[in-house]
Amino acid sequence: MARILKDPGVGYKSNRNAQRVIVEGQSNVKHINRPRTIDDLYTYLITISWPLFFGYVLCGYILINLLFAFIYFFIGIDEFRNSSGNIWEDFSTLFFFSAQTITTVGYGAIAPEGVLAGVLSSFEALIGLMSFSFITGLLYGRFSKPKAKIKFSKEILVREFEGERALMFRVMNSRTNLMIEPELNAVINITEKDVNGEFSRQFYQLNLETNKIMYLPTMWTLVHKINEDSPLYKFSDEELKELEVEIYILFKYHEEAFNQHLYQLHSYDFNQLKIGYKFAASYTFDEHGHTLINHDDLNKIIKM
Repeated sequence: MARILKDPGVGYKSNRNAQRVIVEGQSNVKHINRPRTIDDLYTYLITISWPLFFGYVLCGYILINLLFAFIYFFIGIDEFRNSSGNIWEDFSTLFFFSAQTITTVGYGAIAPEGVLAGVLSSFEALIGLMSFSFITGLLYGRFSKPKAKIKFSKEILVREFEGERALMFRVMNSRTNLMIEPELNAVINITEKDVNGEFSRQFYQLNLETNKIMYLPTMWTLVHKINEDSPLYKFSDEELKELEVEIYILFKYHEEAFNQHLYQLHSYDFNQLKIGYKFAASYTFDEHGHTLINHDDLNKIIKM
């Protein structure tokens, strides 16, 4: 009989419209009234996408230069050069002077002549040095941050296997190096309506035929036999299709490049369930006997 687990941290209560807790390896939980600290800014900036990161850098760069251009324009263009008589030309000149100052390029075409302009431009140069040091640190943090590159099959399958039903999914490394001692643990959450008509969750350890191996050079198919010890045993194939289920997965392995353990989260729900299919072969051989791994075959399934 399947052993019920204690609440792993997402609560027993549920409702008909409850969303998945983990989506594409990321938490789908919304936090409200959460206190924020300066540490959150660093964590946020090293985890966002590259386009968004460079978008923030570009916007910050433009805004700072606009701010100092307005300040320089307010104290007077005469503090830097003779006015051209055109407001937009004078402002653009001060904007580009600000850009040259904050980047410490200093082409020399224009320079502060008054004391106030000199003090402000010196302060801007200091801000520029600190800002670019901060951005350099963020770039190093983004490049040096270890990140697992595990690919999971899009579907999970239920099929006949060794005289009984089995649930299967597949994983592989999107990099070319070996994964040392990969280990996968899975918890299944089944949402059902109780006698009071309310929805509640039950959590079970999803026992896998093998959940840890020495190394993984190819693809790995994880198998959960749906026998008397499975929480899915009492459901027919048709009932499985209608079942509200989420499978939480934690994958860990030793990464040679970083010489440390890496972790990756993933989840499935039964909208991704296929019944009566099997995975295609995970590898082939070339004419010289080398093992060939086609990454496009990770999601290739065959009707049984």
